Amino acid sequence: MEGKINKNKVEKVVLGCTFMGKIFKFKTNKLRNSSSVHSLPIKTVNNTQQKESKGSPNHESKVPTETQARKSITFSHTPTDSARSSIQQKEPNGNSLGLARISTSSTTTTIRPRDSETKSPSKDLSTPKLTGNLLMNSSYSSPRTSVTRNNKELNSVSCSVNNSVMGNIMRKSGDGVSQFRSPRSNRILDPEVLKSMGNEAYKQGRFSEALALYERAIAIDSNKATYHCNKSAALIGLGRFQHAIVECEEAIRIDPSYPRAHSRLATIYFRLGEAEKALNCNKETPYFDSELDFQAQALQVHFNKCSEARKVKDWKVILKETQSAISLGVDSAPKVYALQTEALLKLLRQQEAYTIYEKMPKFDLDWCNKLFGPVSSAYLLMIGAQVYLAAGRFEDAVTASQKAAKLDPSNTDVNVVVRRARAATSARLSGNLLFKASKFTEACAVYNEGLEYDPFNSVLLCNRAACRSKLGQFEKAIEDCNVALTVQPNYSKAMLRRADCNAKLERWEAAIQDYEMLIREKPGDEEVARALFEIQLKLKMLRGEDVKDLKFGSNLVCISSNDRFRHYVTSPGMSVVLFCNKATHKQVVLVLEQTCKRFPSVNFLKVGKF
Repeated sequence: MEGKINKNKVEKVVLGCTFMGKIFKFKTNKLRNSSSVHSLPIKTVNNTQQKESKGSPNHESKVPTETQARKSITFSHTPTDSARSSIQQKEPNGNSLGLARISTSSTTTTIRPRDSETKSPSKDLSTPKLTGNLLMNSSYSSPRTSVTRNNKELNSVSCSVNNSVMGNIMRKSGDGVSQFRSPRSNRILDPEVLKSMGNEAYKQGRFSEALALYERAIAIDSNKATYHCNKSAALIGLGRFQHAIVECEEAIRIDPSYPRAHSRLATIYFRLGEAEKALNCNKETPYFDSELDFQAQALQVHFNKCSEARKVKDWKVILKETQSAISLGVDSAPKVYALQTEALLKLLRQQEAYTIYEKMPKFDLDWCNKLFGPVSSAYLLMIGAQVYLAAGRFEDAVTASQKAAKLDPSNTDVNVVVRRARAATSARLSGNLLFKASKFTEACAVYNEGLEYDPFNSVLLCNRAACRSKLGQFEKAIEDCNVALTVQPNYSKAMLRRADCNAKLERWEAAIQDYEMLIREKPGDEEVARALFEIQLKLKMLRGEDVKDLKFGSNLVCISSNDRFRHYVTSPGMSVVLFCNKATHKQVVLVLEQTCKRFPSVNFLKVGKF
């Protein structure tokens, strides 16, 4: 008996070694000729199939039985090498004996009856059940081999794998992209859908979004006039008229009979102030727009009146006619804004002129020459040079005037502006250098030369006022400041200089008025606040008022007696009184201290217990 047991042990060891040798041989072949996706072996039916499987582990039956078809899982159209191998041993009674699962750290073999292994085949194969066939594609550094007793057990495992979490990797024939593409992504590739989405964005005023959608539609199909025409509408909404014209022309090239493109192009020309071009485009369209034709003719009338008024220097008529043109819908015409700006400059309303000029649409110079012509472009540059000159931007004025002279060298008005800009720029530069050198008389003479070319230049007037103030000519300095403030009411430097001159002449009320206006515009300006405080202090001293509690930096006075309270309340000017006697009023006092800095001419009184 003991000899039989030893014999069985030897057979088990030999069997285990033989099995492991075949496993390593199988792994080596698999590394050489491995398929990307493996299929499970098909269940054998008789002993002949078992012998074929044993002799050729990579061979598979191509025609499975009906039972096999229900249990097997298909991975590809062509049979692939088997991912697993089964080594079977025949018992004397004809039943096949299988080896249990063998790990790399153990070679234990377990022999079970057929009934027990068919009842719970997943007990020993729990790991493959969780990962499906992904185990076969894992790293070969730590391989795992599952050995089944028979093919029936393997088929039952394949059924359990089919119901596992991850399952097996499936491949299907056909277009791999289309089966994963969502219906929404298919719709977005349709240019008509993109156009509809762009139309919705345009209706809601989202012009940038609409433009992007129209451009995507054009990228897919660039031969649709509708897409280009809609893109031009979005560009108009963004104020990009130059590109809008290009898109309309492209739409007309694609479809010359497309009425909307002709109508939109005519509208663009009308809004840009090109009445004649708008009329020509309107005539070319199959559907004549009578309203647009009437408006374009009315615009021509307004421009003709402006030309006549400009000849006789009736600037108020120009303001009236240009405003009427804007009311028609000509809201993007540079010529209209330039006429308004020129009229305001001639009426010495330089600050308003600068505001209007900033509203004027600015286009590329080359495009302006192409659309409006060199004469009109030179006029626009000439007006810009005058605006820059009035605002003290002398270098910009010289540059703009020189560009205008290149476009229209025979224009007398343009040449006058060029000489004026150069003279004013030179006078300002030379005068500033002389002023810094304390040569006030020479500096004043240089400023005079510049003012001969531009008599109402607020910067030169204010600089000459500074020279006259240094020379003790306070009255003349005040006159220069008055002229500068007439054309530029918010020119703070001229107002500060006038206040200083009035203080030198002991015109306290006039000086305080200017300083108070400045402190409202610049509440944090310490220089202005100190000058105002000193003048107020002098004025109070002249009136015989008590000034011992007044200190610079705060006009908040603490009152601790009835006499003091009566004195401040009955004194001239406005007073704000805060009655407080509790510590909880600290926040209110802090607010009051901040407020008094913004209104230095007002007396702020804090009344406590007395």
